[in-house]
Amino acid sequence: MSAAMPRADWARADAVAPDGTPIAYWTSGEGDPLLLIAGQAVDHTSWCVAAELLQPGRRLITFDHRGIGESGLGAPGRYDTRLFAEDVVAVLDHAGVERADVIGHSLGGRVAQWLAADAPTRVRRLVLASTSAGDAHGASRSPAADVALRSGQPSRIAEVFFTRDPAWFAHLLAIGGDPNARGRHFRASRRHDSLAELHRIVAPTLILHGAADEIAPVDHARLLHDRIADAELAILPGARHGIVLEGGHGALLADRFLRGLPA
Repeated sequence: MSAAMPRADWARADAVAPDGTPIAYWTSGEGDPLLLIAGQAVDHTSWCVAAELLQPGRRLITFDHRGIGESGLGAPGRYDTRLFAEDVVAVLDHAGVERADVIGHSLGGRVAQWLAADAPTRVRRLVLASTSAGDAHGASRSPAADVALRSGQPSRIAEVFFTRDPAWFAHLLAIGGDPNARGRHFRASRRHDSLAELHRIVAPTLILHGAADEIAPVDHARLLHDRIADAELAILPGARHGIVLEGGHGALLADRFLRGLPA
């Protein structure tokens, strides 16, 4: 299921990753660049609601991860979150962007951690939303969330994913790619472990998390806060996993932080 991006002025282009994989990306607007990194196995259109709040005065950049949407598959055995961060650098290079603000959601937040650690000059300010340093470093997702995610059904996943009107927001779960590619994304997420490298993140960072997140329980956010120097932590009471994608207070907090405004 895939949602249409809300504006008509998104321009499509293709970057090429270091291993030759084509990475499709889209840009819209003018001004300070803001890169949006989507979560596990969802395509760029998952940002369609948040983009409306983040758009004014910015050049937005979003893309499809390899194996998802309109990007190429790449080598099957190479999928990992650090490789995905190399894909991001290729997008920034092709778009002519030296330095961008970055929001990474869920698996996208894991990718953003490597981007900020390995290519610190490319990240101006960073928002890590509903994400983790690795599954081994915090509580497991709830049984209900596990059953919903394994179902692969957007309507069921939305019930544990979104806080506001899950039935309507289910269309943001723009799950793409063939089953094999989705499996590679799942394994890449499961293998992610950045804990020992988080100290290398120097960009001003906001860790944004929902207190009721059953997919990535909130202790994952607290550990990121402990390991990233001078990071800010915002935990939204009652909020679930999709706190930025569904817009609302989460997206507004992210936008204010990236503009250097007080929360």
